[in-house]
Amino acid sequence: MPNLPTPTSRSGLRAACLLAVGVVLAGTTAAAPNTPSDPPASRLQRDTDAIHAAGAIGVTVRYTAPGTVRTTRSGEAESHSGRPLPRDGYYRIGSTTKTFVATVTLQLVAEGRLRLDEPIETWLPGVVRGNGNDGRRISLRQLLQHTSGIPGYTAIPAAVPGLYSARGYRENRFRHYSPDELVSAALTLPSRFEPGTAWAYSNTNYVLVGMIVERVTGRSWGDEVRDRILRPLGLHDTRVPGDDPYLPRPHAQAEHTFAGDDRPTDTTVLNHTVADAAGAMYGTPGDIDRFFVALLSGRLLGPAELAEMQHTRAIPDEPGRGYGLGLESTESSCGGRYWHHGGDDLGFSSENGVTADGRRAVLVVKNGVDENDEAGGARVDAATRALIDHALCAPDPTRP
Repeated sequence: MPNLPTPTSRSGLRAACLLAVGVVLAGTTAAAPNTPSDPPASRLQRDTDAIHAAGAIGVTVRYTAPGTVRTTRSGEAESHSGRPLPRDGYYRIGSTTKTFVATVTLQLVAEGRLRLDEPIETWLPGVVRGNGNDGRRISLRQLLQHTSGIPGYTAIPAAVPGLYSARGYRENRFRHYSPDELVSAALTLPSRFEPGTAWAYSNTNYVLVGMIVERVTGRSWGDEVRDRILRPLGLHDTRVPGDDPYLPRPHAQAEHTFAGDDRPTDTTVLNHTVADAAGAMYGTPGDIDRFFVALLSGRLLGPAELAEMQHTRAIPDEPGRGYGLGLESTESSCGGRYWHHGGDDLGFSSENGVTADGRRAVLVVKNGVDENDEAGGARVDAATRALIDHALCAPDPTRP
């Protein structure tokens, strides 16, 4: 999966997650002119420009509320090209994939085919063993909520060299990975803590969830996502690409500056089996927005299952944020909290927010990641959070 943060980041594939936290973006260019549908005076456009000014090469924002759909853009689709960003371009959604996989899993729970608190040894006998990792003491719930203690395979450069350097990327961008291979790599590391006693983001958790879905249904997690979510919702531009390393057009260019490099690498082409059920999907802002609105509106899960998904555990060192079962929450400035799950990939980063009733949603996609500019990444993150909060708290939902 494209772009990953540093080994200590919870959102990037390599760091232990594809979620969006502490992502570092690079490149500053002049903002593209506003289109007629993007009034220059709007708060949403000003906030979009602020993300670009903070360091993102390009930014696309989609906002929806009853009777309102807005798209704002700032920056470029490719550094120093002058090429405008597509209004609804394809991008690799990274860890946002986890919310799709968790939704399918909870549908299987509702059907009585899975139980959240049963040991994963029930479905994957003997798979999770070694270095203190023991599937007999880890539940499905703990995988979904990142409380299993299982380490992330993305923290091992030798296992996923394409995520760690420009040379590694070029030599491995077409490489196929199997779920068993990814899990085996993770189990060479010791368990991080006793299951259920702490929280730590790990992509390995969701690779295992994908394996469980396949064991229970006899079909891949990707097939289940397609038939249970994508087709019923008409999300025609969202895919689980398998070994296909190419994004459909139109799309921005993924640009990733690896640690120690002084120039970005074009990372647009990548075999995403390296992310598997932890982050292998791609989509468009319009599709991903519709998915989250449907989820929070109760169209994909029953009340009991949605409540399980929204039962959160505090995320360490991130006040006001919690992690449920493949879904995060953040306190908003206008009271209550909004729901989301972002994703980082090689050269792409995204974050979103949806109100509890599913009536307002906003999604931010950025292209360009620089692992060497931690301060710039923090500025981009802060500007992104500010945009989401402003949009969801605007007094008039039709004028974000």
